[in-house]
Amino acid sequence: MARWFVPHMTKPLLQVLIASTRPSRVGAKVADWFIPIAEAQGAFAIERVDLKDVNLPFLDEPKHPRLGEYEHEHTKRWSATVSRADAFVFVTPEYDFGPPASLINALQFLVKEWAYKPVGLLSYGGVSAGLRSANALRIMCTANNMMPLPGAVSIPLVGQLVNKETGLFEPGDVQAKASSAMLAELARWERALKTLRTA
Repeated sequence: MARWFVPHMTKPLLQVLIASTRPSRVGAKVADWFIPIAEAQGAFAIERVDLKDVNLPFLDEPKHPRLGEYEHEHTKRWSATVSRADAFVFVTPEYDFGPPASLINALQFLVKEWAYKPVGLLSYGGVSAGLRSANALRIMCTANNMMPLPGAVSIPLVGQLVNKETGLFEPGDVQAKASSAMLAELARWERALKTLRTA
């Protein structure tokens, strides 16, 4: 489930969460491009979290998530994963003008584990670059007391940016600079929200 997790006692943990679980997805390639940028930025320890590997069923806890009284082992594992994070980047496509069901389901499994943590949105798609998905996620994240950053990384025509020979995602400098700017903001918000997380 998690790769490239670099533990560091003095650094907060940023989870780069791959939202799409479709076999034909490009999100994993986008995350693999983004993670070295985050590592080079240096403010966070990085953990790659892939919802395809997490493999949550459709929300099946009998009690409301706000209670934190989980009966299923998959929920307890998911709670432990999200709990250890200090910040997130959601790598998300846009399906039918919104986020993928896999990400919505993952969000709704938990409540308190998300609270007072900043989230950066790295959206991708066709001409719209996943912007409607990102906007919907801002509302959902706010409902869980998260801080979705106003600035984001938006990648249009994502299929054209995958190298047909190597299979690697290769965007331009615009996306790299936007990623660095978003990471800097995430680091500021993480420090600001730490007091609320530890209260």
